[in-house]
Amino acid sequence: MEQFKNYQAQLNRELSKYPLIVKLERESNIPKTYLVAGSVALVSFMTLFNIWGQLLSNLVAWGYPAYASFKAIETTKTDDDTQWLTYWTVLGFFHIVEFFSDIILYWIPFYFLLKTSFFLWLFLPQTKGAQKLYVGFLRPTLLNHEKDVDSRLNKLKSKVIHF
Repeated sequence: MEQFKNYQAQLNRELSKYPLIVKLERESNIPKTYLVAGSVALVSFMTLFNIWGQLLSNLVAWGYPAYASFKAIETTKTDDDTQWLTYWTVLGFFHIVEFFSDIILYWIPFYFLLKTSFFLWLFLPQTKGAQKLYVGFLRPTLLNHEKDVDSRLNKLKSKVIHF
């Protein structure tokens, strides 16, 4: 029970950094930790039982990362730009793979919950999943095929320009 209180206090401190959550707590008289826990539980429940699972999964994949990318663009630092460019690259690759396997994947129990968890793993700073996938798989693959891809893109460009 003591460990739970420590986690709750730590979450409370972290959530105090977000004015919108502080305002919601003040207006609703519900502790911000309960508001966030309830929201996470509701989204998890809806995703688990596929009540708007695809929509919620896509909101997680696009909502926060898009806003964080906007914030990264507006700073002068480049490390956050690299983090989000890596995320979008990996996400794009994932969506291409998913397109060809969606019919099979859709039948996996709790698919949208797993997919949402995967997106969180990709972009959370604690896990840096996108960087791991990029460095371990995507980058070596792209480097291996870079000349061929560039050559085909140049041919396509010249056909489009002469069209």
